[in-house]
Amino acid sequence: MTELKVECNNSCGGPQLTPEEERVLIRDIAITSENNSQEGDSFYLITQRWWQHWIDYVNQEQTNVTNDGSSMLENCDSSSRRPASIDNSDLIHDVNSEESNVGIEIHDTLSEGRDYVLLPQEVWNQLYSWYGGGPALARKVISSGLSQTEYAVEVYPLRLRLFVMPKGDRCIVRISKKETIGELHKRACELFDLNLEQVCIWDYYGQRKHALMNDMDRTLDDANLQMDQDILVEVHNNANGTALSRFIRSAQGNGSTVKEASSFLLEPYKSSLSIAGGLSASKGASRGSGTELSQSLNLTSQGRELDNTYGISTVTTRGSSGGLIGLQNLGNTCFMNSAIQCLVHTSEFAKYFQEDYHQEINWQNPLGMVGELALAFGELLRRLWAPGRTAIAPRQFKMKLARFAPQFSGYNQHDSQELLAFLLDGLHEDLNRVKHKPYKKSKDADGRPDEEVADEYWANHIARNDSIIVDVCQGQYKSTLVCPECHKISVTFDPFMYLSLPLQSTTTRSMTVMIFTCDGSALPFACTVTVPKQGRCRDLINALSSACSLKNNEDLKLAEVRNHLFERFLEDPLISLSAIRDDDHLVAYKIPKSLKKTLLMRLIHRCQEQEMGATQASQNWKPFGTPLVSLISCDEVITRGDIQTVVHTMLSPLLRSESLRQADTPEPCLSLTASEKCCESSSGEACSNKDSNAVKLFKLPLQLVEESNACIDISVGEDKAIKLSSTSTSILVYVDWSQELLEKYDTRYLENLPEVFKYGPVNKKSRTEPLSLYTCLEAFLREEPLVPEDMWYCPKCKERRQASKKLDLWRLPEVLVIHLKRFSYSRSMKHKLETFVNFPIHDFDLTKYIANKNNTQRQIYELYALTNHYGGMGSGHYTAHIKLLDENRWYNFDDTHISPINEEDVKSAAAYVLFYRRVKTRDAISNGGKSGSGHNNGSSLK
Repeated sequence: MTELKVECNNSCGGPQLTPEEERVLIRDIAITSENNSQEGDSFYLITQRWWQHWIDYVNQEQTNVTNDGSSMLENCDSSSRRPASIDNSDLIHDVNSEESNVGIEIHDTLSEGRDYVLLPQEVWNQLYSWYGGGPALARKVISSGLSQTEYAVEVYPLRLRLFVMPKGDRCIVRISKKETIGELHKRACELFDLNLEQVCIWDYYGQRKHALMNDMDRTLDDANLQMDQDILVEVHNNANGTALSRFIRSAQGNGSTVKEASSFLLEPYKSSLSIAGGLSASKGASRGSGTELSQSLNLTSQGRELDNTYGISTVTTRGSSGGLIGLQNLGNTCFMNSAIQCLVHTSEFAKYFQEDYHQEINWQNPLGMVGELALAFGELLRRLWAPGRTAIAPRQFKMKLARFAPQFSGYNQHDSQELLAFLLDGLHEDLNRVKHKPYKKSKDADGRPDEEVADEYWANHIARNDSIIVDVCQGQYKSTLVCPECHKISVTFDPFMYLSLPLQSTTTRSMTVMIFTCDGSALPFACTVTVPKQGRCRDLINALSSACSLKNNEDLKLAEVRNHLFERFLEDPLISLSAIRDDDHLVAYKIPKSLKKTLLMRLIHRCQEQEMGATQASQNWKPFGTPLVSLISCDEVITRGDIQTVVHTMLSPLLRSESLRQADTPEPCLSLTASEKCCESSSGEACSNKDSNAVKLFKLPLQLVEESNACIDISVGEDKAIKLSSTSTSILVYVDWSQELLEKYDTRYLENLPEVFKYGPVNKKSRTEPLSLYTCLEAFLREEPLVPEDMWYCPKCKERRQASKKLDLWRLPEVLVIHLKRFSYSRSMKHKLETFVNFPIHDFDLTKYIANKNNTQRQIYELYALTNHYGGMGSGHYTAHIKLLDENRWYNFDDTHISPINEEDVKSAAAYVLFYRRVKTRDAISNGGKSGSGHNNGSSLK
């Protein structure tokens, strides 16, 4: 790379242009350069930070200019001031290695548009003449694409590690993937001072000899060399070195002869760098030379970016049949590798992307990725279907993925099914044949025949969504909603891309609820009941009522508690139990049925939160324990003493025995006798016997919260009435637990609130107990109530209702993707089900599950691929099992390692996403080969 040595006009005291003059001049240069770019031209990297500063500077509103030509910007913000010298230092990776011969190295994780911008050489020259600085980072334009007529800037040329044997020298070099093997020979001889006739160069991928590189006119791209690959430079110093070299060159096809000619051991080279190789910023609307540069300068760019991430597709590699190339793990990217391999080995996609699919790219789709995702996936697929076994590092594909789906950026583990859903949706939008989507509004069935309505919905969908993804992967299901109030029935037919099936083999669930009594008759206790998994709140209340022997004159009030406060009262009996999570905390309160007018009293416990050095007056109170409720009669005036009595009654089971034995106390006390204001016991008697001797108790430190949120101390003024609004239905009381008060009560019963369901270690039985895939499908299709967050607006009631929903399969795709819902997420935990699902490999018969009775053909599917997840949440590992149809043989794809497996080993408890292909049955042939293939834009089910 030649350093530009241009003197800066500023330092020479030349006239300084105004921001507008700079902008116009750069704009004109950029237009000329963009229209004349060709192979071999140079582009220059410039740091995004400096470039954005310059853009802000030249696009600012013009200010007055002094007589000497300088703009009056001294008092403006820094972004409007003239930039200092160009500083590309933040792009530079400081490599200090004697083995390196690569010159200035840039960081391997740079992203165009985020870290740098690519400028045509003429633009760089002009900016450099004005501002100076550097260093200059030049990159060449190379040909790319299927026809080699598209251009791209090679930001990261190949970095190769050369090993010289038998001397043992080594060196790292950068070289364009479009250079020839002959040029690599020449570079190696120059670096190590060798005679060309003495040297043989080997593809030494993975520290093993793969191929003798003796076709001097072949490009390194055609030779399938990878970033950071090892190259063996073999030197023959004997008298017959030339003859031996020629002998080895002629023996390329004879593996055994070649091995005998040279065999040795070499210690593996340890690189401290992870290089992101590939191309960036192609001709046309490239972010570096076209769109971003032009838009920044208010230009219009012609053309379209064709960023060829992986180079040309006519690659031949190290022998063997196609489809057996692995993907390198870039750091927790096994989730991506497994999903990609399953898609790549879907025969319809393999055929499509190996043909000329560019004409179907939808460049204008605002929902797509401007074709970039389709191009990146297509080039990766071609590489993976090339002959050979050399693994590919999908760095550029991952960079594209991270750009359009930031949730998959970085090197953390992710869910392969979530990635798969994004890829299918993104590829569909990039390849959508519909360039201008018409507005189509589907109508409700309103009693029309299902067949008519389904065809109408499907036609409307296809009018807006038509791609290879739709052709292959999309189906249609019937959705029936029934209003629980007016029984209005709504039927729609919606598309799906995949089915997400639940794994629970049972139709019930265990739920644990803490039971409290308000009459002080019993200690709190945990009650575990079994309820229908898809049941409603009334099912839980009925089960609890039976388990705790609820009497006829009692009711249960159910509440969810979070952070020691009431989250909500579950008063609607139609609330779906699926809305209650396993890590929620539920409490049920036994309260008396009463015909009297009552108020609900909510009692919140608070304890002291004192910072170090704080005074007693500055202490704060924070909630703790489990809040309580009780009823208090409001037929007459409620006094402060009435509330004291009710609270004492509620807490009486927790009172320590030694506190009861306190006969005398200097503090003001309260006689705990029955009060008409207090709730009645389950027997109908008062909470405490009127005829019993009064128990002298201390006053509790209670605070009553008024409607204005002000707190009133009700531990004094026992006979003072409580002011209540005529519309009040409840009151809120705080009990402040001092250390002295905590010693009088056993508050463990308030503090240990169990979760609804606590996961324990997965036992051996649950790991091995089989569950049929058909059972999972039936659970998926079973009628169930909607969750509260997804309430349905009933057009008849004119209100949102928790309707019941029933799904039926109507139209199935050629490739049916089934997601087994192994992972469950909640606020505090993640859980994985290790259930073994017995899924059919052959003859997966879905005929009886099709609601469309006019479809008489059998719906038979066969498994051809699946992803597996081993281990726990966040730390597991993904692999793929794939059947090569040409060989009729199953293989395990474990990142770079690919090995054959027996069909009986395909099934395991690790199976996660299943790929089924429709089997052409005689019924289908007799119907002209028609099948209910489906189409959508990535909607999942449940």
